[in-house]
Amino acid sequence: MPEMRAQLYRGTYCAVWSDEGKTRRRSLRTDDHEEAQRRLIDLRQTMAAPVGATVASMVQAYLDEKRGRVVDHERMVGGWKNAKSTFGHLRPDQITRELCRDYARRRRDEGQQRRGIPIGDGTILKEINVVRQALNWHGVQGAVFEAPSQPPPRDRYLTREEFQRLLDACASPHMRLFMILALSTAGRKGAILQLTWDRVDFERRQVRLAVPGEQNRKGRALVPMTDRLHAELLVAKKAALTHYVIEYAGGPVLNIKKGFAAAAKRAMLDDITPHDLRHTAAVWMAESGIAITEIAQFLGHTDPRITYRVYARFSPEYLRKAASALNV
Repeated sequence: MPEMRAQLYRGTYCAVWSDEGKTRRRSLRTDDHEEAQRRLIDLRQTMAAPVGATVASMVQAYLDEKRGRVVDHERMVGGWKNAKSTFGHLRPDQITRELCRDYARRRRDEGQQRRGIPIGDGTILKEINVVRQALNWHGVQGAVFEAPSQPPPRDRYLTREEFQRLLDACASPHMRLFMILALSTAGRKGAILQLTWDRVDFERRQVRLAVPGEQNRKGRALVPMTDRLHAELLVAKKAALTHYVIEYAGGPVLNIKKGFAAAAKRAMLDDITPHDLRHTAAVWMAESGIAITEIAQFLGHTDPRITYRVYARFSPEYLRKAASALNV
């Protein structure tokens, strides 16, 4: 899809783009700037998904549009990789509930055959939702989806002894640094892998997880360094070969799934994921009596009610006053 911009031309906004070296225009039929921007988005979607386009072409256009704009783009690409063989060759109107049910059954069976356990409903839901979101983005109708319900959130967090075991089990410096960053900043995996040295402020001892100018629905916080993180980052900075904080063999690390799983296995902690480190950080803060509003800021939550719902029960003062009224 060509790169477009809205440009005022003879009193009316037009969509302008380059096509094989030639400048193309299409009238947006408005002289209002905000309306022109909305119509430009609609035009992009229409051009990205012409009549008769397959689901594959629509999803790919959607993923291309979202690259660099959403935190979980990598997860979306991975989800589409699994769903493509089932949905990619179809027209949107060929997606039915029965097709989605068959897909869910097949994915569960694949997990059973490969790992001895079914692929979780949460994973299947995310894969189907990539297709659903792409068609919604295009404004395409006719598809009928059915997906598993969202499973309850994981409640696995590490004790301090378990985290030390995990750290000791890291086979490489970049995995060790990832573990310390994940716990010390409570950052999401993607935010940590995308972290660059220009957002590490040694003078103020702060780490800015957000990418300047990037807008996405999952907040990224500005957090202070712990003493341990400060020391580890100083060592890593001296050895850095790239502008990425987490690097390996002279390049950025795109995924730590295998390295994390290997370290967890060596530490005899097979039931944990990288996201559990973020959850662990929040639990430790709550257990130490840190105010929920402060934990919310640390996690980058825009609504502290979310933080309260998940982490208030770990606070030593949780319902303590209510319980005191029941003393006999």
